[in-house]
Amino acid sequence: MTRIYTFVNQKGGVGKTTTTVNLGAYLARFGQRVLVIDLDPQANATSCLGVDKKTVQNGTYEALIQLTMPTGSILMNERLNMSLLPSSPALAGAEVELVDELARESRLKKSLEGLDGRYDYVLIDCPPSLGLLTINGLVAARDGVIIPVQCEYLALEGLGQLTQTIQRVRMALFPDLRVRGVVLTMFDPRTNLSNDVVAEVNRHFPEQVFKSIVPRSIRLAESPSYGLPISVYAPNSIGAQAYEALAREVLKGDGLPVLPVA
Repeated sequence: MTRIYTFVNQKGGVGKTTTTVNLGAYLARFGQRVLVIDLDPQANATSCLGVDKKTVQNGTYEALIQLTMPTGSILMNERLNMSLLPSSPALAGAEVELVDELARESRLKKSLEGLDGRYDYVLIDCPPSLGLLTINGLVAARDGVIIPVQCEYLALEGLGQLTQTIQRVRMALFPDLRVRGVVLTMFDPRTNLSNDVVAEVNRHFPEQVFKSIVPRSIRLAESPSYGLPISVYAPNSIGAQAYEALAREVLKGDGLPVLPVA
């Protein structure tokens, strides 16, 4: 059965897309069939995987509007052995277009039904907001939400609001919605602040914080400009080691074997 995880944080710049793409790339290297869904109109995940958003003919927008996956909308990257449902500028209008639609919060979930079993993991990258697109991502998160949190003070302030949103979605739309885990990103061991944030997040989410912590890394910051995940761009960097460890942790937590890296 396909595992569906949604990556969400209404604060921008916390490493959400970076985590979605790089975790997906390492899961694929461990032999998993991975689909990344770009649910952000900014199309950062699309760009990170080397696809020009201006050339996208069918993608997330069409899947939401048509309630099914359009033919040819899923792009397979043979080099990475992973797939992408890309975003495009058209997605920016989806929230307005869907306002009057029935069950508008469940349209992504409905469009994914035909993919069940074709992939081991579906990873949904949400926009940095708590609007209708993100709500669609939360309702589709059958196996849980993964929350990237930057190791900075301001990142903590948004956690309460995000927790409240998850609770409201749980009460009104999806009673089984759960937090799969919190990923700490942009960690700088030289600062007391980073260590304080780690302690505070562990206090807010006991037993739910991944042990693998993603450090600040120039290579991680550079890799999107080359359209490559860190596993290909700089496989020996500290960022690559962190995301490989995170992928191992996710697989073990899901009860799956960790196969040798391809």
